[in-house]
Amino acid sequence: MPRIDREAGPATAVAAVPAALALLGRRPRVALALAALPLAVAAFFRDPDRTPDGRTVPADDVLSPADGKVMYAGPGQEKVAPAGEWQQVSIFLSAFDVHMNRAPYGGRVTEVVQRPGRWLAAYTHESAHLNERADITVEREVDGELRRVHFRQIVGLMARRVVTRVAVGDEVATGQRVGLMKFGSRMDVFVPLECDLLVAAGERVVAGETVIARWPVVGGAR
Repeated sequence: MPRIDREAGPATAVAAVPAALALLGRRPRVALALAALPLAVAAFFRDPDRTPDGRTVPADDVLSPADGKVMYAGPGQEKVAPAGEWQQVSIFLSAFDVHMNRAPYGGRVTEVVQRPGRWLAAYTHESAHLNERADITVEREVDGELRRVHFRQIVGLMARRVVTRVAVGDEVATGQRVGLMKFGSRMDVFVPLECDLLVAAGERVVAGETVIARWPVVGGAR
């Protein structure tokens, strides 16, 4: 059985209230049926182990930060991408996907910005800059080259809270757990232009497993 994140506690307790009331009202069959609700809520917060939990990821690989479906992969979109020139991968998480988020690239966290906003459906273009979100930037030097990856947690119509568990100055590994979003949401990853994008719109990706982009090898295999 996968690990359940500690954020499950309050939501699961609330979901268990109807079953408890039915039991107090001496309606055991109804209580039994309603017991499925807190189990479903707890399952939403499942946190399965992934490959980076047991091994180091190659320095050139950028991993998917979330389970879900690729909505967009290509040049950074206007009003979505940060200032500068980026390539973008946007991933939509349904309510049935694992919602634990992982760092797409390891390094030193240089920026964490929490932005309040709306709760538009996470699959819409506008959600990227109007919804509540957290922007995180990671930097890392590889062979004398400073690499920077920016990623964003975005809540959706059902998700109402971003949980971010990294702060400026933290050192994170590629694929490390960095937080979660509750009940359906979206993640955007922005990588430099020199990276090769390895996923396309419509593909399914798995957090910490799917390589979504890669730095080209210069001067032979690393």
